[in-house]
Amino acid sequence: MKILALNKKAKLDYHILKNYEAGLVLFGPEVKSAKLDQISLKGSYVTLKNSELWLLNCHISPYKKAHQIKYEPTRSRKLLLHRKEIDSLLGKLKQGLTLIPLRVYTKKGLIKLEIGLCRGKRKYEKRELIKKQEAGRQIQRALREKP
Repeated sequence: MKILALNKKAKLDYHILKNYEAGLVLFGPEVKSAKLDQISLKGSYVTLKNSELWLLNCHISPYKKAHQIKYEPTRSRKLLLHRKEIDSLLGKLKQGLTLIPLRVYTKKGLIKLEIGLCRGKRKYEKRELIKKQEAGRQIQRALREKP
């Protein structure tokens, strides 16, 4: 499994409650470009339209060697999940939770997207997390300095 893109801010901004694996509907040049790590999840999100899940604002750079098919890099892309999973997500989205893309990776030659069912963190929770991380870094530095 090769990881093609990560959403680094997701763990800082959200409590991830549950993860789902979804397939992505892509054009041929988009697949080649994504496999060359030219994909970014920064600012992207998942929404529900007509009982289907869509990935919005995910940027896949145009493939340089493609001549005929031109596409918009930030177009909406359909996600493939089982109907039961979509129905359960629909109920949870009505409760105020959100779907955030966490990472894009390859699995058996196919491009998959891991989405997380999340609840947003408050500002003070983010500050506490940053303080804990900084304290851990200082401890590691102190241990490295003492031979």
